[in-house]
Amino acid sequence: SLMDELEIYTDGACSGNPGEAAIGVVIKDKDKIIKEIAQAIGQATNNIAEYTALIRALEAAKLLGAQRLCIHTDSELMFKQIRGSYQVKAPQIKPLYEQVLLLVKQFKKIEFKWVPREKNKDADRLAQGVLKTKADQSDRPDVFIIGEESPSSKG
Repeated sequence: SLMDELEIYTDGACSGNPGEAAIGVVIKDKDKIIKEIAQAIGQATNNIAEYTALIRALEAAKLLGAQRLCIHTDSELMFKQIRGSYQVKAPQIKPLYEQVLLLVKQFKKIEFKWVPREKNKDADRLAQGVLKTKADQSDRPDVFIIGEESPSSKG
């Protein structure tokens, strides 16, 4: 069945800024987690990671057939840029910002909420978990990885 309204938490994380980066996305339908995305995105800044997480979240929500979204982010910069109170000056953010605006138009209604980091624990844990896994693997001489794992999705 199509989920009309979804609640989404997005987060980006970096070890170093720029550095190894990862995204975390949690999609909920009436308090039930229906999809999680945890993915390494290579070298990036924190802001690129935040935007990438949001883009992946919007794409996933579209595929799930949602019409209305409530999106939570703890990135004050991205929140204010999307709201239009901050200009997007960084050349590497511009295309991501424009992609967000295009995706946003495909929904009936999107409510964006800025939340403090403590209120964004699930998405944060997913993104941080990817970074930790990558760090653990690079410490082991008997393991190496080529390419990215596809994100596991629940539901």
